[in-house]
Amino acid sequence: MIANPILQNTLEGLKNITKTDLCVADPEGKIAASTMSGSEVSPEAVRSFVQSQADSQTMQGNHFFKVFDEDRLEYVVIVRGDNDDVYTVGRIAAFQVSNLLVAYRERYGRDSFIKNLLLDNLLLVDIYNRAKKLHIATDVRRVVFLVETKNEKDSGAMDILKGLYAGKAKDFITAVDSKNIIIVRELRPHEGYEEMDHAAHMILDTLNTEAMTQVHVAYGTIVKEIKDVSRSYKEAKMALDVGKIFYSDRDVVAYNNLGIGRLIYQLPMPLCRMFIREIFENHSPDDFDEETLTTINKFFENNLNVSETSRQLYIHRNTLVYRLDKLQKSTNLDLRVFDDAITFKIALMVVKYMKYMENSEFN
Repeated sequence: MIANPILQNTLEGLKNITKTDLCVADPEGKIAASTMSGSEVSPEAVRSFVQSQADSQTMQGNHFFKVFDEDRLEYVVIVRGDNDDVYTVGRIAAFQVSNLLVAYRERYGRDSFIKNLLLDNLLLVDIYNRAKKLHIATDVRRVVFLVETKNEKDSGAMDILKGLYAGKAKDFITAVDSKNIIIVRELRPHEGYEEMDHAAHMILDTLNTEAMTQVHVAYGTIVKEIKDVSRSYKEAKMALDVGKIFYSDRDVVAYNNLGIGRLIYQLPMPLCRMFIREIFENHSPDDFDEETLTTINKFFENNLNVSETSRQLYIHRNTLVYRLDKLQKSTNLDLRVFDDAITFKIALMVVKYMKYMENSEFN
């Protein structure tokens, strides 16, 4: 159905041109828009015309025209008068309303299709049938961007993104919840992940500057078939969550750059708890003081280099060695040994993941 203000504006424009009053009603006789007074067209007359086999008919001094949306009767156009000029005006008005129906169907039909595609609500055969009907290419490369805004239902951010992609008719901007904006972007032949990272940062910078709001942007992998768009969407969602847990300093997160965080995110909580118990026994990383945690993180940042770490911490090399020895006694893990360092690093990430999941359960 076309929004009534759009219909009203159309009828008023036609009246200004033709100097003829018009009205649009639904098949039940309810007036949707009109330049006539309400009493000039009776619901009974509209319903009587709907029951007839004619596509146009003169009744009660007015000319009636049927407007179909595909095979379904959607509207009745009524034009005041019953001469040949009025018939021509009625045909033009019916044609205009019919074109509006097609435009609305494509616009909102596409949006509905993309939402259902993202949420895996369509059968495979329906995906290709509806895509063909809506003139959406099925075998082009696409990627899904997910933009998380600070405020729920951020219409300002949505409007800015629509303006940013206004000239790209093959891209889609939609939302399936109150906080995330989804962009399904069609790629040109030469574009790859480097261009996608640039596009993500452009979205980030645009919203930070114009909407004055803080956002996070994530994107999935590039897919070649329309049926795989939902996979790219799920990957973008995972990237957003994993980024919050392990890469909180990043505002742009790509699924294919998540590293080991992606694996940990998919571990069941009982397995995580068992792993932490095996590594730390009765201890927990939460038991470490700030000095120890700073030392551990800086040691990892410098790729287990004792000299560089001690330099950046402004401590003597022997002091750092003492701290590492002390940590080894409490955990049985020597961070100077690669295998132990990997185990410790993963354990710290698992603890981060467990905390995130526990907090999510309470929110």
